[in-house]
Amino acid sequence: MRLVQLLPFVAVTALSLSTSAQAATTITWWHAMEGALGEKVNAIADEFNASQDEYVVKPVYKGSYSDNLTATIAAFRAGQAPAITQVFEVGTATMMSAKGAIYPVYQLMQDTGTPFDPDAFLPAVKSYYTSSDGHMLSMPFNSSTPVLYYNQDAFAKAGIETPPRTWAELGRDAHKLVESGAAECGLTTAWPSWTQLENFSAINDLPFATQANGFNGSDARLVFDQQPATVAHIQDLAEWQKSHAFEYGGRADSGTKRFQSGRCAMLTTSSASRAGIQEAAKGKFGFAIAPLPYDAEAVSQPRNSIIGGASLWVMQGQSDTVYQGVAEFLNFLSSPAVQADWASFTGYVPITTAAYEQLKAEGFYTKTPGASVAIDQLTRGTPDDNGRGLRLGNMPQIRNIIAEQLEKAFNGSETAAQALTTAAKRGNAELEQFERSVSN
Repeated sequence: MRLVQLLPFVAVTALSLSTSAQAATTITWWHAMEGALGEKVNAIADEFNASQDEYVVKPVYKGSYSDNLTATIAAFRAGQAPAITQVFEVGTATMMSAKGAIYPVYQLMQDTGTPFDPDAFLPAVKSYYTSSDGHMLSMPFNSSTPVLYYNQDAFAKAGIETPPRTWAELGRDAHKLVESGAAECGLTTAWPSWTQLENFSAINDLPFATQANGFNGSDARLVFDQQPATVAHIQDLAEWQKSHAFEYGGRADSGTKRFQSGRCAMLTTSSASRAGIQEAAKGKFGFAIAPLPYDAEAVSQPRNSIIGGASLWVMQGQSDTVYQGVAEFLNFLSSPAVQADWASFTGYVPITTAAYEQLKAEGFYTKTPGASVAIDQLTRGTPDDNGRGLRLGNMPQIRNIIAEQLEKAFNGSETAAQALTTAAKRGNAELEQFERSVSN
């Protein structure tokens, strides 16, 4: 009898819970953050989910940036795209050209009546994801820029008191480090195209490609091989390699290991590598962070560097209810508290001025020496046509071509001029193919 009396209550309770669960709209977020970064992404989603009961954001790790971009394109064609997807910065042109696939962030915010101020974002970040007519197309999320890491113990042993400001000074210091026995190698690099060509061009106010590096049209063509300062820089690195003043460590992030082991005393890589380098160097050597050097013969004062990382794109094919939740979630993501926490945990730069000011007020930059270098470097002046970033089609493929040709320069099988000329020629074939695909 008691069981019979309880059944209606159990049924009603179960129905209530089911209805409550169904009431929450699911928002799927595909991303490429693994390990600790992936765990932080999950924590951010959990915090948003706990802050309200209308929406549930579900992050899904889809592999590398390239893997996620490929998966997103395939899913859209199959009518199964996620609501939000994370795309690395060099995939921006690809996403922009995907007609009917994306829901521009500025339009989403207008349509849903969600507060949104694009001027709240740092200029170097905002400009990368903004169309030529001034509309922000995707939401910045994890932004970084390359900086110079240096081994303080090796510098002290070599009698070098301050980090190099120019590439001429870096070359002098790199040779001194090796010749004094303070290090087996002076300099290495990660992400060679990003650090040694793309950012070298921006900081020294040199064009990487025509049409404002692709921002003004899909008919852009590569011209980095036509810049004497760029060619001379790569030739210098190739010459330094003969004496170990420079050592090429491989593609992607491979070179970082040479710095972490103590073999190379300087490293150019992402500001977001700070936490990983700090962990690897613990108990081995002290390190510090400085801005990327500039070419004093090309410019009297260095310009801003350009960003790496990724942004969040909203995909078409979702319901109005989902889009309302997406807008609220993106607004939550860009809030000062969330961005300050994300930046302090990861090493990425805060993407908004408010988040930067909050970190300063909390004393983060005082307690974390070197953490402000990236944002100071990004905010030097106002980005011009050479410093807004790159918006070039098939850029992931072009980076692979550049890496292959740089390897020929570094191993001495080609001069820097020959290697860069071939890289530009092959890269332009990729741009031509992209232009044809966009026009069809």
